[in-house]
Amino acid sequence: MKSTLKFFSVRIYSTCLFAVLLWATNGSLTVLAQETMQTAAVADVSQYPKDPTLLPGKGPAATWSGLPKLWAQRHAEWARTADRDKGAVVFLGDSITQGWHALANAFPHLKVANRGIGGDTTRGVLYRLQADVLDLDPKAIVLLIGTNDIGNGAKPEDVADNIEAILQEIKKFNPNLPVIVCEVMPRADRGQHPADRIEKLNALVAAAIQNDPQFTLCDTWSSYADKDGDCPKDEFPDLLHPNATGYAKWAAALKPILAKLNLPTPTPAP
Repeated sequence: MKSTLKFFSVRIYSTCLFAVLLWATNGSLTVLAQETMQTAAVADVSQYPKDPTLLPGKGPAATWSGLPKLWAQRHAEWARTADRDKGAVVFLGDSITQGWHALANAFPHLKVANRGIGGDTTRGVLYRLQADVLDLDPKAIVLLIGTNDIGNGAKPEDVADNIEAILQEIKKFNPNLPVIVCEVMPRADRGQHPADRIEKLNALVAAAIQNDPQFTLCDTWSSYADKDGDCPKDEFPDLLHPNATGYAKWAAALKPILAKLNLPTPTPAP
């Protein structure tokens, strides 16, 4: 009788153990499947989402109707240069970054890659960060983003949170990857004078990164802003985008920071 009870006890224990293991395995497989599906869903960022409200981050999504077409064009260009851009200093941002056509000439001793998209926001950068930037295994990143968020009516607190999220994703990828965080530049286009909101955004970001040696703040506000916090027309002809003089000021602000990073000089092509 005792041996029979012992037999059934062993059977019950084995059955329960098997059930627990099966449940755990199925649970793990479910999680793995979900993660795989999520990865697959965001792996291809070459097209702007049809529903931009699903982008990660806070605040309004981009409203410019030309963004999806430009987004696709830029990604088609980058697909052709991805191998060449590996290990570059990546400049990441919106139209102000995209429009820096003399970027390579401004930094002749660095290998640079331009990953700016006109009309982009902090939410768009969060969405494309891995594919467009981190997959290049950059030597450093120069980030300027947020003006379109402000122009679309976003709260400075939400934009700052999104920028912090971008920086945390970079830190998770590589805690030793230097990032130069450029302050949002002044603007006065379309009759807007958002100086107070831009200054608040810049102050929030500066406070968030001040004790982290991985991130360096670049002053791209005070070197441009007039007494009213607007940008000068002789450096920003449309009161939003810098001209050659404006870009030269940006380069001058970046060069001493980049020099301290001791980045490798690219080997000239044979």
